[in-house]
Amino acid sequence: MKWLRERMPEKKILPHVRRLILSVICLFIWLPLLMMAGNSFLSKGEMLSRFGPVLNGGTGAVKVTLFPDFPTLSPFVELLLDSPGFFVMFWNSCLQTGAVLFGQMLVAVPAAWAFAMYSFPGKKLLFMGYIILMILPFQVLMTPDYFVLNQLHILDTHLAVILPGIFSTFPVFIMTQFFSSIPPSLLEAARLDGAGEGAVFFRIGIPMGFPGIMSAGILGFLESWNAIEAPMAFLKNRTLWPLSLYLPDITADKVSVAWVASVAAMAPPLFLFLAGQSFLEQGIMVSGIKE
Repeated sequence: MKWLRERMPEKKILPHVRRLILSVICLFIWLPLLMMAGNSFLSKGEMLSRFGPVLNGGTGAVKVTLFPDFPTLSPFVELLLDSPGFFVMFWNSCLQTGAVLFGQMLVAVPAAWAFAMYSFPGKKLLFMGYIILMILPFQVLMTPDYFVLNQLHILDTHLAVILPGIFSTFPVFIMTQFFSSIPPSLLEAARLDGAGEGAVFFRIGIPMGFPGIMSAGILGFLESWNAIEAPMAFLKNRTLWPLSLYLPDITADKVSVAWVASVAAMAPPLFLFLAGQSFLEQGIMVSGIKE
């Protein structure tokens, strides 16, 4: 042990220990995802032989492996060709999530710019209200949201999910931090050159705050795509349900389809997260900076 310490000083050992610990944590995180991807190729017979005790309510041990013994594409065929409800809910998720993100960009970007660049009476109090609304759980806001949507006569429509998502306060908080980091001298120089407030916003604010906008957009996509409580509370018509409500509705006799549907539901957020990981890192760093 003494020889090892002499050959590898503490400063060289600690990075390897940290990498080992992080690798083990990552393995535990990725293991369920790999198992889900592998089980999507299970046949019905192999599915029953492995998960029969759980599916049939019996006793016995569950056989968990990462890859099937006899992989098959029959679950994919059943989901993509014999499950029209899946495509309806997938389209609903795309429609609702896309509309929410588009609305958030129209509402949250100007609101964040106003909070970051202008001084007006009650600014701090109003921004504190945004933060309070951001940390409140959906269960607290569900009842007032339901009454407001009912008065607007848009319950059981796509707007019942889209409208509350558009006015989410979290994107405003994220983008305000990015806009606040823009050097004031740069904005003053643009104004001295004759640029109006609109030109400053579109030509300086949006380009320099683009990482924050992308970060808020990615987080907003993940929240809307995986939403469960709001669609369950505001949508009674099953044809309007998003994909997040499709998986709980799958019966035990189609559990092989559930694995494939899980992979299909996970693919868009996973690709988006990997593509925008750098923006998310910048968003976490900037949102953690205290003035």
